[in-house]
Amino acid sequence: MQNGFMRVTALALGIAGALTLGNAHASGFQIRENSVKNLGRANSGTAVAKKDASVVSNNPAAMVNIDRTTVQADVTLIDLDAEFTGGGKTAIGTPLNGGNGGDPGEMTPVPALAAVFPLSGSLDNLTVGVSVDAPFGLKTEYDPNWVGRYNAITSDVKTVDLNLSAAIALTERFSIGLGAIVQHADVTLSNAIDFGTAVCAASGNLANCVNPAYPFRPQNNDGTVEVSGNDTSFGWRVGMQWRPTDRLTIGAVHRSEIDHDLQGRADFTVPSAVAAIPSVGSVYRDTDINAPLTTPSVTTVSVEYAITDAFRLMADYQATDWHSLQAVRINREGGGVLGNEPFQWKDTNFYSLGGEWDLSPAWTLRAGIAKDESPTNDTYRTPRLPDKDRKIFTIGATWNVTDAFSVDAAYMRINVDDPTINNIHSSSNSTLTGTFKAHADLFGIAAQYRF
Repeated sequence: MQNGFMRVTALALGIAGALTLGNAHASGFQIRENSVKNLGRANSGTAVAKKDASVVSNNPAAMVNIDRTTVQADVTLIDLDAEFTGGGKTAIGTPLNGGNGGDPGEMTPVPALAAVFPLSGSLDNLTVGVSVDAPFGLKTEYDPNWVGRYNAITSDVKTVDLNLSAAIALTERFSIGLGAIVQHADVTLSNAIDFGTAVCAASGNLANCVNPAYPFRPQNNDGTVEVSGNDTSFGWRVGMQWRPTDRLTIGAVHRSEIDHDLQGRADFTVPSAVAAIPSVGSVYRDTDINAPLTTPSVTTVSVEYAITDAFRLMADYQATDWHSLQAVRINREGGGVLGNEPFQWKDTNFYSLGGEWDLSPAWTLRAGIAKDESPTNDTYRTPRLPDKDRKIFTIGATWNVTDAFSVDAAYMRINVDDPTINNIHSSSNSTLTGTFKAHADLFGIAAQYRF
């Protein structure tokens, strides 16, 4: 059996982040849900937001908009509804068996915490803040016997950022901000391995593969691999905010790439009859691994215009530099390559338009629409990343319970263009072809207290 027949491509796909349609709420594996206020206006105005502590990570320069110590907690529930239709073939051309995988998504909470502290006295033009959020990640799980099991079963990716930010008001109308990011990445995922096809094909007699008496046949001797890795690394952000008039506010922020060197483990489950074959047992053994991962840089420009004192329009443009994911190389600890998986991702653009209306001193209403591009393409898209362009529609509201305490709620609907899987190869050299149909519903709630 050739060692390269079944590479551990699952790790390459997993640590790169965009693991499945479970991340339908943002392109690639990006998560924008760190503010329910922003959610309600389709993530428009994120870099110029008022009375929103999430600016600690969305644009440090906008922290000058907050004049009281403010603590905020947000949580967004992401509910994906997805269904795969299609099929495939083993490496020798026999049809793949199995179901459609079920609904790979489940209701997943994405929490965020933020606090902003305006300083006083000789430092009254300085504001500092701290936040914790999850800018990238997802969790999905297919049925273990589904038709695409050789490509993916479980995918669990988490990144958690600790953000430390400072802003200085250079004038009444212009401010700048800087932020430091401590990011922890943690990945666990699994897929099946078709050892039966590999062994019968390696025998040199393909007739064995369809002989019921032969012990090794396609999809008859499945094993699994589970891979995991984690790392902590550092990044930065820089932003500005300018109010050329009393009604117009412009903000811009750039978040850096963050380079990780994931350290982890590849754990194989191999049927005993297969493990007894020396050429298999020596290759598919548990091993330590390492792999590079770069989370992309993100540049955001926001505009807010107050039509009246009670009604404001917002717009966002966001560019995500996914070109850092052209390929992922997976290394066996001590030497040797387990996989070098191509992605060929492209940079993407996000456009949003939203508005908010102060219905009364107690209530503010919001709505928005957005378009989000996908970094994937029809040639390299896999069932671990069946991502495609999506259209977004949102509504939201704030209830100012008192002058100090407020509650936010929002709903987002995401309609995903149908992603296609076009004869993509798995780590077992099986092929899969089909189409996903999906949408996502997001429900957010938040609370804020101003001291």
